[in-house]
Amino acid sequence: MTYQNQKITPLLMFNGNAEEAMTFYTTIFEDAEIRSILHQENGLVMHAIFTMNGQTFMAIDNGNENDIPSTSALSLFVTCATEQEIDTIFKKLAEDGKILIDLAPSPFSVKFAWVEDQYGVSWQLNLETQ
Repeated sequence: MTYQNQKITPLLMFNGNAEEAMTFYTTIFEDAEIRSILHQENGLVMHAIFTMNGQTFMAIDNGNENDIPSTSALSLFVTCATEQEIDTIFKKLAEDGKILIDLAPSPFSVKFAWVEDQYGVSWQLNLETQ
């Protein structure tokens, strides 16, 4: 199985809500869809493939009884083409999440933000310079 010729595909692990998270993400980003989901007998996601902005990702649920926390040491960096796009994505990801760096101009970007969403995934949002 190929993943759009990607040599490295990010795999996100969730603590029992992988399908919910993928559904949420595919409503935020364009060219996004859940491509496949394989469930375990207990309903948890054993393996899933989804896309956001044409980029392929995989997801699983932690089958372990102990929740494994996410870390902001690794984040998804999103380059946004318009101010409306970055504002919309920021608002949706920050809702029920945690703002690490609020959306504002930065020394290296016209507009930048860093957010940990409600599922613990870390996102850096950058407005592409025109």
